[in-house]
Amino acid sequence: MFVLTRTLIRTRQLYSHVTKRTFHDYHSFVKFNAKEDNFSRCSSRFKAQSLIPFVVEQTSRGERSYDIFSRLLKERIICLNGHIEDSEAAVIIAQLLFLEAENPEKSISLYINSPGGSVTAGLAIYDTMQYIQSPVSTLCNGQACSMGSLLLAAGESGKRYALPNSSIMIHQPIGGAVGQASDIAIQAKEILRVKERLNMIYKKHTKKHSLEEIEKAVERDHFMNSEEALEFGLIDKILERREIKEDDEIIQK
Repeated sequence: MFVLTRTLIRTRQLYSHVTKRTFHDYHSFVKFNAKEDNFSRCSSRFKAQSLIPFVVEQTSRGERSYDIFSRLLKERIICLNGHIEDSEAAVIIAQLLFLEAENPEKSISLYINSPGGSVTAGLAIYDTMQYIQSPVSTLCNGQACSMGSLLLAAGESGKRYALPNSSIMIHQPIGGAVGQASDIAIQAKEILRVKERLNMIYKKHTKKHSLEEIEKAVERDHFMNSEEALEFGLIDKILERREIKEDDEIIQK
């Protein structure tokens, strides 16, 4: 009996040690993966930035070089590529405000290839698009998912485009909370408020669906091709090739 009891105690101690070690290793693994993910994302951005080509122009004052995105900005073209985060939103907002200050009557073109990202960062871009006087046309080349799809739909009515092989996805906001029960309840209430607000924005810009239909559509990830996005009301036209008339609408020189 003593041997059995001692063995049982030893087993419990060993199990407790393994459990604690596993718990510690798991959290270390999660933290490491989070750091690795951030490093990987920063590394990818740095690599992308190092590959940005420069354009050299001849002017009366000699040669002048621009990175390709600055050159496109001269043509009133803004590119939203990758995840929508606070830093990305700050750049997009600054470009919108700058182009409005240059000519508030002239159209701005926003090219979107984004898997989505932060709701608050996306709404900051959305509010700025609605705030400025310059009409903003939107075009999806690649994907416009989550907040990317909302910004695509938020373009000037009649000037929301997608290329033929674009992928568009809408869904409800994703979030999580830890802490006391009251803290979790507060966070749950907030995410439901954000969900309702996003649904109202989709309803406003699609102009085809009731709020109940929008809520049903975003209940799960809802992927659409260009034709389905056109039918849903997220875009106004599918562009297969740039034409002179469309060139005047999308890129104003």
